[in-house]
Amino acid sequence: MFIIGIDPGISGAICFMKDGKIIDVIEMPSMAEGKKNKKQVNSSQIFNEISLRIKSLNKNEIKVVIEHVSAMPGQGVTSMFNFGQSFGVLKGICSAMNLSMYFVRPAKWKKYFNLINTEKDASRTKAIEIFPYFSINLSKKKDANKADAMLIASFFYENLRSD
Repeated sequence: MFIIGIDPGISGAICFMKDGKIIDVIEMPSMAEGKKNKKQVNSSQIFNEISLRIKSLNKNEIKVVIEHVSAMPGQGVTSMFNFGQSFGVLKGICSAMNLSMYFVRPAKWKKYFNLINTEKDASRTKAIEIFPYFSINLSKKKDANKADAMLIASFFYENLRSD
């Protein structure tokens, strides 16, 4: 089974896992937009990154797991709109590619890994514990989003793969 775990959003990440082993993790492809050069997800690059890694696979083997996020109190209207747009872009790309999608709420996968009420960096520590062979790719604090994508894929592999 080939799992694509996605932490959506402009600073998110995409994890590629084959039979429980991490193959690769990339930061969410992004690009500048408008006069203020605000970042947005680069949908064509996301498509290219996924296509590159699944070209030799049967679509029935591929499961895309996207963190199912929603508005949070205290977040600005613009940032929530941008976040929702990124989430929609990811759903659209996967739908257009005919890939099976699954959604997991943050509380569900975080509870499984005992990460509720922990610092953001705790997911990076947990991912390094579970996947020590991949720790070189998680050496910076900003790699917490990569760790989240890895844990989302791992959660699906360990719990929901019978779907």
